[in-house]
Amino acid sequence: MQTATEHLSAEAAKTFLDALPEKIRQGLLTCAAQLDYPIEAVIEMAIAGYLDEDSISFVGCNPVGIDFGRPDIRQSA
Repeated sequence: MQTATEHLSAEAAKTFLDALPEKIRQGLLTCAAQLDYPIEAVIEMAIAGYLDEDSISFVGCNPVGIDFGRPDIRQSA
């Protein structure tokens, strides 16, 4: 089992890639090759940028408080 860290590991990235549709997997791999970045960094940037448009990694990502246009389900519990 993997220990949580501030960045996505190569092992976790491979597991994630293996679960994606082929065209998405190829798109991420192509992006990584063009940028000359490790695939785990590209996946991390994609997720962090989606959750926090000002972030390029998990370290600076602050998804708490972002309004995605839906009520916060944590408040209804």
